[in-house]
Amino acid sequence: MARHLTILITIVVAGFILLSLSSSSLGSISSISKPVADADLVKDSASEGDASFAALSGNILEGGSIAPKLENATIKAELGRASWKLFHTMMARFPEKPSEEDSLALKTYIKLFARLYPCGDCASHFQQLLKKFPPQIGSRNAAAGWACHVHNQVNERLKKPLFDCNNIGDFYDCGCGDEKKATGEAGAEQLELATKE
Repeated sequence: MARHLTILITIVVAGFILLSLSSSSLGSISSISKPVADADLVKDSASEGDASFAALSGNILEGGSIAPKLENATIKAELGRASWKLFHTMMARFPEKPSEEDSLALKTYIKLFARLYPCGDCASHFQQLLKKFPPQIGSRNAAAGWACHVHNQVNERLKKPLFDCNNIGDFYDCGCGDEKKATGEAGAEQLELATKE
């Protein structure tokens, strides 16, 4: 069930992003003013990529939650676990030195994630957190640290234990592995098969 919800969320958000970008005039993307240092995780000022958002309708990115309240506590918990897994894995796979387009894509995804999340109350709370702690999209470390910090804000509100953000990379390992390592492992498997034949 959680796997289906994760896939559904991903498809809906990806479709909405494509629809939004195809109907907007994103001819030029202005440059990101400066990279975000890990020490600057929590900021009150506007974060990078805001000028690029001017091309998108404010109602699309800043509108309220579109989902109603999710009453079923079991489904709500499953959805939360699956969504956090997807969210943290996405941050862990974000480039360490993202392009302007990469940063804009991540920021757009986060804003739409907050608006389209299937639990209306959860989405509204997440939107409030985004206003207080704007997404940090300057690097993989900044994005992953920011996501952990925001997740801990949710945990605190729900009276759940806080997560040690120093271990976020170990906890949310997608199993994707290093590309060079994966290639090496594939080569070893092919070698084993060749020697058996």
